[in-house]
Amino acid sequence: MRHDPADTTDQDPIVCTTSVRVAVADEPPVPLTAELRYSAADPYAVCLSLGAPSARSVDWVFARSLLAQGLTRPTGTGDVVVFPERRRDPATVRVLLRTHTGAALLEIACSAVTAFLRRADAVVPPGTEHRHLDVDRVVEQLMAGRE
Repeated sequence: MRHDPADTTDQDPIVCTTSVRVAVADEPPVPLTAELRYSAADPYAVCLSLGAPSARSVDWVFARSLLAQGLTRPTGTGDVVVFPERRRDPATVRVLLRTHTGAALLEIACSAVTAFLRRADAVVPPGTEHRHLDVDRVVEQLMAGRE
């Protein structure tokens, strides 16, 4: 199945610039600019860029469904875990990012995440992602470099 670029809307890609609070071990939380990005070209994923747009960003790509589910309940395993903050600030969602060298805990306003997801869902409604995949391109990328 090929993705037809003519099928995308003027809203693609979706970009939401927001402020997050980032906490790392033994350090006080600091505010940081972040971007959430979504494109029908990669319909299952969202990108969270920390430090964008003024600084060199660090990008994390993970499932759009993980971000959506994390607004209401803890979800995810491994490198990215998303969960609502119900005690200290119920208007935020937390994103735990882990690497082999450490972890960072981000707090993002639920309103920003909800608005971002609403716009992404308008471009590719949940459950229709498979209609936007360019399978030929995916296979080509998987086969690149193989002999």
